[in-house]
Amino acid sequence: MQQQWSAVDNFMISCLIPQDDVLQQVLENNKRAGLPEHDVAANQGQLLALFVRMTQARRVLEIGTLGAYSSIWMARALPADGQLITLEADPTHADVARQNIHLAGLDTRITLIEGPALTSLEKLGDVLPFDLIFIDADKPNNPGYLEWALHYSRPGTLIIGDNVVRDGEVINGQSDDARVQGVRRFIEMIGDNPRLTATALQTVGVKGWDGFTLAMVNG
Repeated sequence: MQQQWSAVDNFMISCLIPQDDVLQQVLENNKRAGLPEHDVAANQGQLLALFVRMTQARRVLEIGTLGAYSSIWMARALPADGQLITLEADPTHADVARQNIHLAGLDTRITLIEGPALTSLEKLGDVLPFDLIFIDADKPNNPGYLEWALHYSRPGTLIIGDNVVRDGEVINGQSDDARVQGVRRFIEMIGDNPRLTATALQTVGVKGWDGFTLAMVNG
């Protein structure tokens, strides 16, 4: 099935997503630096960009930068005075991300904060609320990330959580995988919070079997 999923994704990407030399170079830079191949697929990057445009976001918070591939997709969709703050714990990943951000010409639009995301979130302080928040970091800390996302949100903020299906393991309440348990608690917290209206979708494609949550902060 994986071969067929990938073939369908590749067909959709070839038809719908224009070839982009900068983004391709970003992926090559990430691979050369030995970063894990956890970047979103091109069609998923375009989806994030569309979410930015549909919500008319001016301020985006990304939790989990990796090599800044998804950061660049979202930042490009912002208006000229828009701002994206992205958080990355790994120093090597952060160094590669900075190079990629510079390559994309987005140094003034993207601010990368290096360090454990929970610490960085606590230190953000009295900032304006974000219009869109993308959570795509270490899954055991997803519940904490959700709490901070709500802290920095406003009515209408869109909160996206990536990689929540885990090859179907999300339904295994007895899993000894901290990533699975973190995602399960994250989803339960979203469902229990009256401030949020949410859904979740499974996805298959070049990244295998996974999915994401969408939650809008209610007025």
